Amino acid sequence: MSGDGQGGYGEVTTGGQADRAERAGQAGAPEAGPNLGTENPHRWWALITIALAQLMVVLDATIVNIALPSAQRELGISDADRQWVITAYTLAFGGLLLLGGRVADLVGRKTTFMVGLVGFAVASGLGGAAGGPGLLFGARALQGVFAAVLAPSALSLLTTTFTDGRERGKAFGIYGAIAGGGAAIGLIVGGLLTEYLDWRWCLYVNVPIAAVAFAGAAVFLHDRPERGGARLDVPGVVLGCGGLVAIVYGCSEARPRGWGDAVVLGLLCGGAALLAVFAWWQTRARHPLLPLHIVRDRNRGGAFLTMALATIALFGMFLFLTYYFQIVLGYSPLKAGLAFLPMTAAIVTASTQISARLLHHLPPRLLMVPGALLAAGGLYLLTFLTARSAYAPHVLPAELLVGLGMGLIFMPVMATATSGVAPRDAGVTSATVNTAQQVGGSIGTALLNTIATSAGATYIADRLLAAARTGRLTPAVRGAVVKDGVVHGFTVAISVSASVMLLAAVVAALLVTARAPRHGPPPGHRPGTGSPDGAPH
Repeated sequence: MSGDGQGGYGEVTTGGQADRAERAGQAGAPEAGPNLGTENPHRWWALITIALAQLMVVLDATIVNIALPSAQRELGISDADRQWVITAYTLAFGGLLLLGGRVADLVGRKTTFMVGLVGFAVASGLGGAAGGPGLLFGARALQGVFAAVLAPSALSLLTTTFTDGRERGKAFGIYGAIAGGGAAIGLIVGGLLTEYLDWRWCLYVNVPIAAVAFAGAAVFLHDRPERGGARLDVPGVVLGCGGLVAIVYGCSEARPRGWGDAVVLGLLCGGAALLAVFAWWQTRARHPLLPLHIVRDRNRGGAFLTMALATIALFGMFLFLTYYFQIVLGYSPLKAGLAFLPMTAAIVTASTQISARLLHHLPPRLLMVPGALLAAGGLYLLTFLTARSAYAPHVLPAELLVGLGMGLIFMPVMATATSGVAPRDAGVTSATVNTAQQVGGSIGTALLNTIATSAGATYIADRLLAAARTGRLTPAVRGAVVKDGVVHGFTVAISVSASVMLLAAVVAALLVTARAPRHGPPPGHRPGTGSPDGAPH
């Protein structure tokens, strides 16, 4: 997905411009366009600009987690509705990312990048000034809309700015560390702002960040739009986004109504039907929102699915540990945020010092599969938490395992998913990577929160009834049962997260079959293409 028409994984790990020119000459095919990365003398400043914008987008998926108790008290948000502070953002983000990617391809990535920054800042200001739940939920959804414009533009600009193999590997390593560690950094920043200023600053903080990134974009970013006569696929937007909204809303309604309720089943089945119609429509539409050749590629489809499954598990863990630290262990917002710091460090270390180095020598699944297994092991350790567990012996080892595992997953997933895509599809492919991440986060938050609250409520009801029958239901007993029930719900949901992460390992092992770059093109490779089946090589 680079400026020369050969992008992604093969370009990340090859030996640079000279090697590419030599291969092209041997094949009798000239380079397909200029090397935009070496033409831009400010490409590392451009990377800082792109990274700053991406960090802002990723931060906002979790920065309000720590602030949720304060916002809930001040605005009178019910326990049933508080999750929408998270899911309104991730759902709008994930549901509209494909549209944002196509708009980036049609209008120009630098233009959509800058428009996204302005819109995101305005939506953040509205959310910070919210006087009630409705405005806060709406502002969070509006943030998601502009993030859907911003994020695919950022990844596309990254891949077209860095086309030298070695430099691009470093750039992807930095980007992967931000994508993986940004969620945890958001929890730390949220703790600082909530404790020392006010929960509203978790939203206001985006305004100066966006302003700095906007100035950097105006000076350092360069782009060449790939219009190609395409048009926006409005029916595809309605079908795809409608299906995702129905599924996430159905998961959230399962807690008060039950999984067998007609409304819940109708939402889940209706959402699945809309997504099926969306897939059918993409085969008929003249200008499809998601060209199916992008996801039919075995390696790319496997990377998308691995990303979605991994983030289902990761977002659920962030939510539960946030409440575990503050509600069960009694941590302050800042202390709760800092408790995630080791995980952040592990993600950054694994992305930049392990994945970025080994991706030059190993097939991507040899990073993805061990990463998913490590993360699943860390999640499994968290299933042993109790209301009296200590941080260092019980939580810290799990955080380190999950962080190392996610750091091994993120970079090879993004490099593989954006491999071998024509420039005209660069934006929509980048958007699909982010869609997998955000839709996974939306479904994970709604589904796992429902599992946790249902399991906790059942546990509490059973124990309180047993205590009442034996005449031992004192206020102290009631408080202990409630706390134990909350933790029980968390551990049940985290056990599901661990199973989902194991499934991600299986998917990566079976579907992602791309070879190590040093082995060269596979047999039957045709110059100017990916591999015989369109897979990255």
